[in-house]
Amino acid sequence: MPKLSFKGLEMPESPIRKLAPFADKAIEEGKKIYFLNIGQPDIATPKVALDAVKNSDLDILSYSPSSGFDSYKTKLAKYYVKNGIEVKAEDLIVTTGGSEALLFTMGSITDPGDEVIIPEPFYANYNGFAVASGVTVKPVESHFENNFALPPISEFEAQITDRTKAIIICNPGNPTGYLYTQDEIQKLADLALKHDIFIVADEVYREFVYDGVEHHSIMSLPELKDHAIMVDSVSKRYSMCGARIGCMVSKNKELMATALKFAQARLSPPTFAQIASEAALDTTDDYFLEVNEEYKERRDTLIEALEAIDGVEVAKPKGAFYCVVQLPVEDTEDFAKWLLSEFDVNGETVMVAPAAGFYSSPGMGLNQIRIAYVLEKQNLMKAVSILKMGLQAYNNR
Repeated sequence: MPKLSFKGLEMPESPIRKLAPFADKAIEEGKKIYFLNIGQPDIATPKVALDAVKNSDLDILSYSPSSGFDSYKTKLAKYYVKNGIEVKAEDLIVTTGGSEALLFTMGSITDPGDEVIIPEPFYANYNGFAVASGVTVKPVESHFENNFALPPISEFEAQITDRTKAIIICNPGNPTGYLYTQDEIQKLADLALKHDIFIVADEVYREFVYDGVEHHSIMSLPELKDHAIMVDSVSKRYSMCGARIGCMVSKNKELMATALKFAQARLSPPTFAQIASEAALDTTDDYFLEVNEEYKERRDTLIEALEAIDGVEVAKPKGAFYCVVQLPVEDTEDFAKWLLSEFDVNGETVMVAPAAGFYSSPGMGLNQIRIAYVLEKQNLMKAVSILKMGLQAYNNR
């Protein structure tokens, strides 16, 4: 048999999706599953976005420009300006989801053998994007005990070599829900300038922040004009995960000209999804106020219920809709498989995401899970009740 590529063999499985066969089998057996493993919001997509597609009068579903429709980029730039990010349409490339924006970024700023520094735990696909680009991830550990705050800058600086090209952050964080402070963003900016490296900020959860705190974008710092790259997406903001529309944003003209070549190679982002995304920008602020309040209530409900379980600890998130939970088990992947294959309460069980897959360092996060609080509060309470009974049964086997 012909040999497969090394990078293909090294490509990590998604910790979120690799348990899907166990869930499929459970469903075949007639079990109801409460899905706490994946960040698919149950919030309704804004009607204005869906109507824009339904009412489209296109005669030909043609290519868009490789960088996206000008009308969408112009409107999107105005959205950013409204949120304190001074960019123009020419600073944006529309991508097929935030994932493609990250791949374009990796392709534009790294060569095989280069390195990127990422505070862990981090969005698991960063590992996959790095492998696909032949790039090494240098992790800097953040800690459960302080809700995964930014590690000391000295720990980032200790990882910098002549192959370091960027520091990557997710703000607010997936899987932690941590929201970086203005001081933490400034410290990262100062380090990037000192060593002349990029800062890549995945800001897809910008709208979801709680407890009166503010989101501070890496793009808001004028001194980072040539060093800051923002990745964004409509998936979470408008509950439009299936649209697969994101964008790459930077004021570095040489960088964006390079990224555009990657965009041209894949031709164009999807037309109907851009139409929906452009229309979604007309969504009123009331929508986000209501959604934020709903997620905050879900977060508080979830954390209170989890903390009532013996041996369970929770890192409290300030943004996004995820939290990392420590369980009184040695291997949460084994526990997650067992929940799906061998346990149920009156025909119902839960699916969680083992957190080890969100770390780059081997052996980290083995007793942790990530929970996405994307279910209504009543279903969250039911899911936590099943999880509690599952822990008791699992540890008493």
